[in-house]
Amino acid sequence: DIQAGSKDIIQDRTIYEDAYIFAENLHEMGLMTSRDHENYQAIFDNITAYIKPPDLLIYLKASVPTLVDNIQRRGREYEAGIRLDYLQKLNEKYDKWIQRYDSGKLLILDKDKLDFATKPDDLSFVINRIEREINGLFK
Repeated sequence: DIQAGSKDIIQDRTIYEDAYIFAENLHEMGLMTSRDHENYQAIFDNITAYIKPPDLLIYLKASVPTLVDNIQRRGREYEAGIRLDYLQKLNEKYDKWIQRYDSGKLLILDKDKLDFATKPDDLSFVINRIEREINGLFK
């Protein structure tokens, strides 16, 4: 439905993150067998052959302390038990993945320096950057 439609779609997460960050991490932690991981990757490869990548991938790069601050600020009960070593490992996997990302346009925003949730100037900056990337203005 997404590919057939003509509306702009914003997703919080991509299919790529599940494969390259979360599934890989589960496998390394011993929570996914090698056989299951190989099967997962084969299915992922087959599926992604038919999926158009995003027109623009926005990566909110953040240090672990910033991630912890965000988690604490949100106050979500299910996030309260996230261990620092787990968070660090995911952050490393995200950085590794984003360095190799070549499926389309990529916009990296430094969340350590931007607080677009509470600072209107930061929000304006982010919106302008996204519009420039999508519309190709002022490049």
